[in-house]
Amino acid sequence: MTGIVEVRDLWFSYGRRRALTGASWTIGPGVTALLGPNGAGKTTLIKCMVGLAKPSRGQVIIDGRDVSDGKPAQELLGYVPQNPSLPGLAKVRDLVAYAAWLSGVEAARADAAVEAALGKMQALDLASRRIRTLSGGQRQRVALATGIVHDPRLLILDEPTVGLDPGQRLKAREVIQQFAIERPVLLSTHLTEDVEHLADSVGVLVDGRIQYQGPTSQLTIPTASGDGRPGSPFERAYDDLIVSLGGSE
Repeated sequence: MTGIVEVRDLWFSYGRRRALTGASWTIGPGVTALLGPNGAGKTTLIKCMVGLAKPSRGQVIIDGRDVSDGKPAQELLGYVPQNPSLPGLAKVRDLVAYAAWLSGVEAARADAAVEAALGKMQALDLASRRIRTLSGGQRQRVALATGIVHDPRLLILDEPTVGLDPGQRLKAREVIQQFAIERPVLLSTHLTEDVEHLADSVGVLVDGRIQYQGPTSQLTIPTASGDGRPGSPFERAYDDLIVSLGGSE
């Protein structure tokens, strides 16, 4: 399964405040990180891409289908928000099965899809547990399972490794990388370590528009190292880029 995602000239306003001002972007298979300073419009862009907000102008195209027109597109999208709200009384298996049903997974293969998703997130041992009994890291693994259970064409993850211990974080990264081999995964995170380890490319949103996009490796410019500032070369290069684009963290 391959996929191309196109964001075409998206505009969105909250009253008189413009959050997106003609954002355009093309995302191919692999992990792409969405970066930008606070208030740049990252959350709004994600909401428009998953159908939680309707842009005043522009389109989001996934494999040739316009998903910005208000029509249901759950089968195309997997979305795991930051700090997802999961029903405490639900059992893990039932919750992931419900996510599969919502996304159009056929009943005949639903059980296998649920088992596969839980297995990938090392959460099969949690299947009979109620959500309210889980730790934060366990809940995050279950949330990731709900996002991949229907094998979507585009997976959007907002801070996917928050709450995971180092071992769980490594496993989540492995799952995300494997999932991204043949389809786009959009990663929004403040953890630059995740970007450095996961992302093939980055897009930087400043003032409501994508003002930089390219391979992650190109963002770490030679002048960003050895200048005495704390942080990794990637972090310093990213900071320099934001300053050059007129943004601020």
